[in-house]
Amino acid sequence: MIRILPSKIVLLCIWYFLSIQAQANDKHKTIEVRVFIAAMFEIGANSGDKAGEFQHWYEHYFSDSRPINVKGAHRPVFCNSNGVCGSVLGMGKVGSSASMQAILLSPQFNFTNSYFILSGVGGTPPSKGTIGDVSWASWLVDYDLGHRWKAEEGQAGAPTFMPRKGYEDIRRYQLNSELLKWSVWLSQSVTLKDSESANAYRMRYPQKEARRSPAITIGTHMTGDTFFHGPGLSKQAQYITQLYAVDDYIITEMEATALAQVLSRTVEIDRVMSLRGAVNFDQGNPNESTLEHLDPAPGETAGGFAETVENIVLVGSKVVDTIVANWDDWKNGVPELIQN
Repeated sequence: MIRILPSKIVLLCIWYFLSIQAQANDKHKTIEVRVFIAAMFEIGANSGDKAGEFQHWYEHYFSDSRPINVKGAHRPVFCNSNGVCGSVLGMGKVGSSASMQAILLSPQFNFTNSYFILSGVGGTPPSKGTIGDVSWASWLVDYDLGHRWKAEEGQAGAPTFMPRKGYEDIRRYQLNSELLKWSVWLSQSVTLKDSESANAYRMRYPQKEARRSPAITIGTHMTGDTFFHGPGLSKQAQYITQLYAVDDYIITEMEATALAQVLSRTVEIDRVMSLRGAVNFDQGNPNESTLEHLDPAPGETAGGFAETVENIVLVGSKVVDTIVANWDDWKNGVPELIQN
């Protein structure tokens, strides 16, 4: 029979208490987030199958990270040891912004000095971009906030949209121009991936921009819960950018202005980047109707999806890695870019 002296029992109790306390403290330790990557959807698993918007981010930064559940968020948050975190927020304005706010308000994270990349796929007008493009946003504009009517109920040939008063502060957001300069400069040397199927699909369009190889572009990202489609609504989106005196509409997506509103209310938007890859055109080619383009026959869809979601991470990781590696320079704000 082994006898344990009272003094040893006391020491064992103290050791046990301290170990339990250490585990509790580690569990509730606040994570200082340096960069947060927000994707909107994933097709299946985070790794090992067909990639959606998050998989390549996950495999690049979070494959060894544990999931952190947040009440109210669509999916868990993942963080690595360098302060890079990311999550799938859900599609559309409501779903994505609900997740973003839940994560921002969670005591598990410290977002005081964080940078945000709003990352995903979208469509592009064939006069401004092509399949495989990766676009950094200069402005975020809400497509839905305003008055809209059927064309036959207004003047012939006149616009069918009018801004609504009261939305001036939330219908458009200009992103930090110095951060945009950094993003473009850091990623300009990236060689974008392409595919034969994407190139063949481009050739159906007569526009010069539509037929070129993928490139890194800059412009307005247009947020609409409605998956607007066709030359008429594309023209209307461009008209809205003219009304709001912002850069040309270059990407259509479904979340960014809603996320910007949440971020502006909780942290700030001076450290926000919107990064989108073009996986489709916002209208059909001259030989197909809008409905035919929305519901294509088998084998008639645009190629290049797999390459585009990879391109997004190839471009965005250049910025993430620079911020993390030079955190002392970036922690208190975007440093001045001095180009030689």
